[in-house]
Amino acid sequence: MSDRNKLAQLVGPGDSLRMMDALRRGATRRDILTMLMAGGMQATLAGSLAGVAVSAHAQTPRRGGKIRVAGATAAVTDTLDPAKQSNQTDYSRGNMLYNGLFSLDGSLSPQPALAESFNTKDAKTWVFTLRKGVTFHDGKALAPADVVFSLMRHKDPATASKAKVLADQIESVKATGPQEVTVVLTAPNADLPVILGTFHFHIVKEGTTDFAAGIGTGPYKLKEFKPGVRSVVVRNEAYWKPGKPYLDEIEFVGIGDEGARVNALLSGGMDLVASVNPRSVARVKDTPGYGIFTTQSGQYSDLIMRKDVGPGTNPDFILAMKHLFDREQMKKSVALDYAVLANDQPIDPTNRFYFAGLPQRTFDLDKAKFHLQKSGVTGKVPVVTSPAAMYSTEIALVMQQAAQRIGLDLDVKRMPADGYWSNHWLNSPVGFGNVNPRPSADTLLTQFFKSDAAWNESRWKSDKFDQLLLASRAETDLAKRKQMYADMQTMIHQEAGIGIPLFLASIDGHSSKLKGLSPIPLGGLMGYAFAENVWLEA
Repeated sequence: MSDRNKLAQLVGPGDSLRMMDALRRGATRRDILTMLMAGGMQATLAGSLAGVAVSAHAQTPRRGGKIRVAGATAAVTDTLDPAKQSNQTDYSRGNMLYNGLFSLDGSLSPQPALAESFNTKDAKTWVFTLRKGVTFHDGKALAPADVVFSLMRHKDPATASKAKVLADQIESVKATGPQEVTVVLTAPNADLPVILGTFHFHIVKEGTTDFAAGIGTGPYKLKEFKPGVRSVVVRNEAYWKPGKPYLDEIEFVGIGDEGARVNALLSGGMDLVASVNPRSVARVKDTPGYGIFTTQSGQYSDLIMRKDVGPGTNPDFILAMKHLFDREQMKKSVALDYAVLANDQPIDPTNRFYFAGLPQRTFDLDKAKFHLQKSGVTGKVPVVTSPAAMYSTEIALVMQQAAQRIGLDLDVKRMPADGYWSNHWLNSPVGFGNVNPRPSADTLLTQFFKSDAAWNESRWKSDKFDQLLLASRAETDLAKRKQMYADMQTMIHQEAGIGIPLFLASIDGHSSKLKGLSPIPLGGLMGYAFAENVWLEA
């Protein structure tokens, strides 16, 4: 129970409102205490109630103020087009400017947003009723045609949508009433509202081809956007959620270097920073006026060994590398226990479809040496890392030491964070990526492991896997569906060119004046949705 509800129960709604109003106008705890005792209340009880009232006041969102926030990435490819978003900076900015039909809460359940309600009888045909009274930043009213355009554009190859592989299951989207849209899928998928709650499916105006103005229905309007440099947004006074957002303005920048990010926070230059290294946690906690905000999720940094080029074309080389992961050491010495062990497949233990029965791959130098010799790979093997892929350099250095013991020379090449995702990720034969959590197993497997996925990092292709993935969406028997996901996790573990040593916690640093942060396990910064939910303490 919140302190505000507790206070209302203790003194009644009328007196509770009077105390909160007095605090809003500048009253102190002593003033509240005097007020209660003047009404005849015993001193001990009055003191207790005054404490509850002050605490309740501190938890009450306050409008006004400006904050500065630093994400961990920035590039000239930063985009305002929801279809092309590809990193946490894009996602954070997208949530400031746009809304989807649904949003995802702290349990990753879909909550109504621009879709006020929906119904479906077979999980194949879905009817959505749109919320009334919603307008875009330029004053245009939200209409079914905007939803039809926003969803169908993902299917057009010319859009180059990062979510095309998810949108391919959409057969048609039609306006079927003044506030109604009907979506028909190629096959049933009970997770459709979850998919439509993800970043790429934000709703834009019908016919938009130039996204430079960032016109959406979201809580903030765009004031300035310089790709790779910064964004500034101001409150949307016509936002459809009563009372939100709380802040007047947010400036968002990308600072690739973690040390520079933390220094910016602790010097007062930032109010919130993403991706704090565990080694910086004590420094932030020990600095008066600052705190740490942690979110455990399915985020991972993965070793990518492309199966179409380089040493990864040999499956024994891939197995050798996977046996070089000393996961326990990495968890303790690299992540400082802000992580849980992974097993070379992407579904984390918090997911209901996690396959706990998959035997854990162990750190085994004998097996690593056996597979390396069988592969015939010799000489230096470049391994590309970057601070942009959390812990990738540290993990690679631990592997490098182990590899030397079996005669393998791993050449760790550390690249700068700026430009890493556009220049090196997906391009290097052996290198690291970092995958933000996804709201469902289907979304994760579709975006990163389906044979035709744009983000199929290792280019692993399997018709059997693709068929299982499609069949699992339509399977309504939970036990059968779990078995399908277990089979897919086993296939990735054994066959894909992906090594996943750990599932990582997201660690953010913040000023203690910033209130309202709560975990949404899609990643740090409240699953990149902080902008609508935080406020500044008076």
